[in-house]
Amino acid sequence: MRAITHPEPEQLSLEAVLHALSDPVRLEIVRALGGHPELSCGQLGAPVSKSTLTHHLKVLRDAGLTRTRSEGVQRLVSLRREDVEARFPGLLECVLANAAVTPQCAEEAAERASQTAFAVAAQQVAAPAVSVSF
Repeated sequence: MRAITHPEPEQLSLEAVLHALSDPVRLEIVRALGGHPELSCGQLGAPVSKSTLTHHLKVLRDAGLTRTRSEGVQRLVSLRREDVEARFPGLLECVLANAAVTPQCAEEAAERASQTAFAVAAQQVAAPAVSVSF
């Protein structure tokens, strides 16, 4: 059986996460997972074929939103809440709290993600002897 790979928390990108959440089927999968510690692929109830579900789960996993583990013949999927929250504060909470994302919630999540991204970029660019201000 092929090993299941997941990106490290610091590898999560806002573009990949937003792309993964842009599809209605993937958004419903994330919302379904939000109410459970983990679900098997069959318990997700996605209205798509098995091969399409596999594709959607791969997109979510590659974006860093979900973790998949094998147990016997089942694959169990869970949200990576802590990793996503640490990287993009408030984003996952906003997605799970709102069936329809409100403009205010989207703005707040984008602002938090932007602040986090700037802080990470500043840490990567700043050298000990150089002062960087934005």
